[in-house]
Amino acid sequence: MDEIVKAAMAKWPNVPHCYGWLGLDARGQWYMRDDRTQAVGPFALLPGEAGQASKGSWLRHDKLIDFIARNYAADEAGQWYFQNGPQRVYVELEVCPWVWRLLPDGGVQSHTGIPVQVRTCLLDEVGHLYLVTELGVGRVHSADMTLAADAVEKGLWVPEAVERDTLPTRFAYEPSPQRRRTAPP
Repeated sequence: MDEIVKAAMAKWPNVPHCYGWLGLDARGQWYMRDDRTQAVGPFALLPGEAGQASKGSWLRHDKLIDFIARNYAADEAGQWYFQNGPQRVYVELEVCPWVWRLLPDGGVQSHTGIPVQVRTCLLDEVGHLYLVTELGVGRVHSADMTLAADAVEKGLWVPEAVERDTLPTRFAYEPSPQRRRTAPP
């Protein structure tokens, strides 16, 4: 976490959390979601859910993206957030908290640039590939599937079957902190 963020947290300890304003898609791209975007629909539809998803504006500012990446974490309830100074901005997840990028040398790194070691490989019912690492579960970026197929063919990864809708419970993460917050008890 950035030192400036730690200092802001100490200076203003009771700033309310922010929900629904930031989303992470299946390709590791961040989206800003204003009130109008949120009114159209959720960031992502849950498996089996009808309706319209509404992502918002794709963030393209490199320094802002890097700042979010350095201050991305999860709370004790498995809700992912970006610590923006003294305020937690909870993240709506299209799929998983991590998106893995595969490197030509065989390495794997998170969408935030953290190198990881693969522990398990999972394949869902529609052919999406997930890797479990020391950071948790994430989906392999669609542009890296050729490298992923090479790893599977070489026997480096042996995919196990998984149903996508079981991932949040199995790996203890909350895809939509906003929905959780507003759900009836």
